[in-house]
Amino acid sequence: MDRVLVTRKISENALTLIRDQDCEVTVYTEQRDLSQHELISLCQNHVALLSVGPNKIDEQFLSACSHLKGIALMSVGYDRVDIGAANRYKIPISNTPDVLSEAAADVAFLLMLSVARKAFYMHKTIERGEWGFFEPTKNLGQELYGKTLGILGLGRIGMEMAKKAKAAYGMSIIYHNRSRNTKAEADLGAAYVTFDELLMKSDVLSVHVNLTDETRGLFNEEAFKRMKPNAIFINTARGAIHNEAHLLTALQNRTIWGAGLDVTNPEPMAKDNPLLQMENVCILPHIGSATEETREKMALMAARNIVKALKGEHMPQVINPEVYHALKSEIKSYS
Repeated sequence: MDRVLVTRKISENALTLIRDQDCEVTVYTEQRDLSQHELISLCQNHVALLSVGPNKIDEQFLSACSHLKGIALMSVGYDRVDIGAANRYKIPISNTPDVLSEAAADVAFLLMLSVARKAFYMHKTIERGEWGFFEPTKNLGQELYGKTLGILGLGRIGMEMAKKAKAAYGMSIIYHNRSRNTKAEADLGAAYVTFDELLMKSDVLSVHVNLTDETRGLFNEEAFKRMKPNAIFINTARGAIHNEAHLLTALQNRTIWGAGLDVTNPEPMAKDNPLLQMENVCILPHIGSATEETREKMALMAARNIVKALKGEHMPQVINPEVYHALKSEIKSYS
């Protein structure tokens, strides 16, 4: 009987899907992250891993667990995975794309509107007993109607964000990608711009790219200086894409107007982080996919990928399909 390790409690439907394949499933239920040593030790007695949370799938892990038939991530991002090492050890890795696009875009839209109207800060004034004398010129936000939304990474999530902003506020859409999004240009009138133009022209700049060597720390002191003084910075992708100390300075110096974050660096954010007390800042604890519907879809997708891996079949959402070519070549060499 194959044994599968799942590193968080997930949908019972997803677990049943795996168990129905005559598999034994071990669910790690402690409310703490596994250490690298613990994860490796547990995987020694399992043939597949359904990874939920910030597990590091690096050279050390993969070399120690090269027996695994497959690893299914319950996430879209895979910046914690050493794909090159996975290929060397011929381990297919899958993720969960597409199913969380709308939910993640909802959070980006929520943050944009919340920052524009200082919603989180104003809620805190009620808790502090400061809802009192009316001052017409105090605590004013800004309107979004007709403004320019800049998107870095106009893929599935970015596209959903653009649709919402266009429909709700008639916002003009500009974007920067590695390649042109002709559908967005045709459907939304989106305009492709350079990264420098994106910084200079955006009233709201929303980040929807993967964390890579090229995007790590991309939004730093220099980038914030090139943005408009009325600009709102939104990051729902990965915290390491922005330099948090530089963001704080940019906000304190009024270099930019506000920021909305669903991701921070590090995560979780310390409760005394000064960003949490700023009136033009709204921060959420990485809840982009946190709806019942989306988490169910993600869990089921990850489970289906595990089932395929156990059968020796192609994982539907495989990140490194080249591993299958290597496995086929290996089989042929033995025949």
